[in-house]
Amino acid sequence: MAEVVLRNVKKIYSTKKKRKRTEVIAVKNLNLTIQDGEFLALLGPSGCGKTTTLRMIVGLETITEGQILIGGKVVNTWTPAQRNVAMAFETYALYSHLSVRDNLGLCLKAKGVAAEEIKGQVEQIAEVLRITDILEARSSGLSGGQQQRVSLGRALIRNPSVSLLDEPLSHLDASLRLETRIEIKRIHQRLKGTFVFVTHDQMEALALSDRVAVMNFAELQQVGTRSDLYDRPANVFVADFVGEPPINLFPDSAIQSHRGELFAVTPRREFKFALPPEIKAKLESKTKDSVTIGMRPQYINVQAAEGREPLAGNVSVFEFLGETGNLTVTNEGLDINVLAPPDFHAPVGEPIELYYHPGKVLLFDAENGKNINCE
Repeated sequence: MAEVVLRNVKKIYSTKKKRKRTEVIAVKNLNLTIQDGEFLALLGPSGCGKTTTLRMIVGLETITEGQILIGGKVVNTWTPAQRNVAMAFETYALYSHLSVRDNLGLCLKAKGVAAEEIKGQVEQIAEVLRITDILEARSSGLSGGQQQRVSLGRALIRNPSVSLLDEPLSHLDASLRLETRIEIKRIHQRLKGTFVFVTHDQMEALALSDRVAVMNFAELQQVGTRSDLYDRPANVFVADFVGEPPINLFPDSAIQSHRGELFAVTPRREFKFALPPEIKAKLESKTKDSVTIGMRPQYINVQAAEGREPLAGNVSVFEFLGETGNLTVTNEGLDINVLAPPDFHAPVGEPIELYYHPGKVLLFDAENGKNINCE
């Protein structure tokens, strides 16, 4: 186990085509600390730099600028073997002609570990991963979930300082993904190691990790817990990328004052949100003509409750989702999504009153997208 620190890490890829050199910034000035024993997820869309970051930590990619520290030591020039970092790949990368036992013990055999000790360590990690019953099977005949566990086992058997998991669930179907996700969490709780998990799936990141680092366009957008990202997103991108169903966003909205109270109003006054008093000082210090309003569907109800303010609209679409429902309400052509009870029923076009919590209204700067509430 070890702490991992990235200080001003930058990665630039250079390509030369027709005598013209082009530079592409894959990771830009990344500062990130992964605590000893922490499970941290690197989350972001394809091409944002998360896998490149992982490969720089393990030593498969050199860094252009900055420092990487593992266990307090700068490892920029260290080989992957010297860093004692293990990586489980998206494609499993198993030797199909070998048994599960041989796949698990291969790296120990390469290190010259005695056969009896290899046998003991293989059986120990197989017990942790619940694959003792398939140790003699060839990896080519395993299911996707079993192959993923063997891939994890081959990385973890080395007793690494840091375990890096690159999109390990992307090739699994829904049921196997859930099962393997639970196993990964159980393994981390049992081994108490430092885990870094790369994914583009925000539900995986939120379910597994202690903290999530959100990246986009080669830059770190925000690092925080589930509640940090959900209730205090740093900017519009984080607010929109994290959360299911997605947040309601209303750009080009305005701040208005009426009888000493502040309101955020959508462009044509379709929806009007009362704002809590504590945000007044932050808004007075700004001279912005417009803002983007953010309101998560989970914080809007179809039933009145204490401390809630009303919104008016008409029923447009209702989607049954099992334990809940996704209700779309429209007003003058502008939609707002709401989480409703699964037994909700109302005719399309029927007027409806919604109720929201003013303290959950988010405001974003129209120019830079930053969360005004957090400034």
